[in-house]
Amino acid sequence: MLPSLSHSSALGSPCLTESLWGLKNRHSPDRISPVMDFTGGKTLSNSHSPSSFTKFNSAFTAGLLNPMSPPPNKTRSSPVVCELIASSSNIHQRTQTKNQALIQVPISDPRQNQTPPVIDKRALTMQQISDLLSTRSSGNKFNDPGSSDIKLTLSSKDGISVSMNVHKQILVAHSRFFEVKLSDKLAKYQWNGSAEVYMVEITDCDDVEVYIETLRLMYCKYLRKELMRNGISKNLKILKVAVAIGFDAGVLSCLEHLEAAPWAEDDEEKVTCALAELRLENVGAGDVLKRVSVEVTNGTGEVGDNEQVLLKLLHVVLEGKDEKARREMKGLVLKMLRENSSPNDLRKESLYSACDGCLELLRHHFLRAASSDLQDVSQIARQADNLHWILDILIDRRIAEDFLKSWASQSELSDVHSKVPAVHRHGVSRVTARLFVGMGKGQLLVPKEVRYMLLQTWLVPFYEDFGWMRRVSKGVDTHLIEDGLSNTILTLPLAWQREILLAWFYRFLNSSENCPNIQRGFEVWWRRAFWQRNGEQQLPTQLHLTTPTNANS
Repeated sequence: MLPSLSHSSALGSPCLTESLWGLKNRHSPDRISPVMDFTGGKTLSNSHSPSSFTKFNSAFTAGLLNPMSPPPNKTRSSPVVCELIASSSNIHQRTQTKNQALIQVPISDPRQNQTPPVIDKRALTMQQISDLLSTRSSGNKFNDPGSSDIKLTLSSKDGISVSMNVHKQILVAHSRFFEVKLSDKLAKYQWNGSAEVYMVEITDCDDVEVYIETLRLMYCKYLRKELMRNGISKNLKILKVAVAIGFDAGVLSCLEHLEAAPWAEDDEEKVTCALAELRLENVGAGDVLKRVSVEVTNGTGEVGDNEQVLLKLLHVVLEGKDEKARREMKGLVLKMLRENSSPNDLRKESLYSACDGCLELLRHHFLRAASSDLQDVSQIARQADNLHWILDILIDRRIAEDFLKSWASQSELSDVHSKVPAVHRHGVSRVTARLFVGMGKGQLLVPKEVRYMLLQTWLVPFYEDFGWMRRVSKGVDTHLIEDGLSNTILTLPLAWQREILLAWFYRFLNSSENCPNIQRGFEVWWRRAFWQRNGEQQLPTQLHLTTPTNANS
């Protein structure tokens, strides 16, 4: 609908009608606020100087539309938005009575033996509005019928209508919208501020309570203190209304509050979307958004260089001295890398550089311990744990194949494995177990020769440490490891499966408590190797005949 401005004198003079919202065609379909024009050298209220608003020139123009109002509805007649009616003291009494009637909340008498009534959202909203209009500090003239010269009525699309007493001087001083509309139009009718009250109505508000909150801030000396009483969501709504009516001090105060106040996780999206919609980059929104975005410079690239930051975090965790804190931070960093995985944050070369450093330290201390030099023997478990953590990162990023090849070639370590006390060495077998799980889940794809070499190098040491891993290591899922080992073995040619599974069978019969149970893999191999005994002789014969044919073709 197209709101209009009309004035009727006491003598019944002709009605003057003009659009309050003359720039409605500039309003975007999603009702983003038009831009605001901070021109002129007038000093604004609330201690904000004109220089604070010079950047608004590119963001706003005068005569703002109400972002909460819908597009015109041609099917209904255009209501009177502002009625300027010269009234006497009797009008004061009538309008005051009307205001009280509008904000009265009906309360039904309680009845016995009835279920509690459903909460009436409309009644609750009216009660909140009533409390807002009736609460004011000493000296605050907001909604003061004794001194006001404007009776302002706000109507929402859902039928809520509320009247309040406001002052032309306050509205004009704080809002460029009211300054333009009220000063120009009402000056023609000799506004003398004596006993006359002018009726102003604004229709189709999305949230009447927020409009009242915004107007109430015009009467406050310390805006930021008042905004601290609200949450982020409420202040974002106030910001939208302040932008719409050109309440410059309110806009800056809302932005200052958003910049300093803590946000909940769900507030971040609300704030960024609202500021992008209002286009306030040049008037303080940039400072608000710095906490969620990185400003890239043209210098050395230290700011915003994610890889350097992550590498520093990586090395700090690897070299930390507090073991409890290291475990916690490893879990945190791994979680964040999983949630925000990007090929540009950590290059493969950087991760393998850190991995090679840990592997070299492990080799050094492991070989020393094997030669009965147990000085710094605790470094074996520490570096093995570091390798296990980096391996988790590599597997998550599907770049762990090179690590598997390197680990499979560590025959020097596996040869002296039995010479190192199990209490120190079992962490090394956790690295092997992680590789089994990765291959068993299809997260690591390497040639069968590499898979077989890994089993030849580390399977027996893994068997020897399995009992220690199960008893000592916290958080070890033995069933997951057993399934991973079974699946890894079953990816090999049948002859290699037989060799490995028969060796496991003999070991398991002699020490089942300290040996992984890969019975499922053994059963699968058995069916593959001996299925002819189950009467299925034709299919193997066909496979045997067709394979040479394919090879010679």
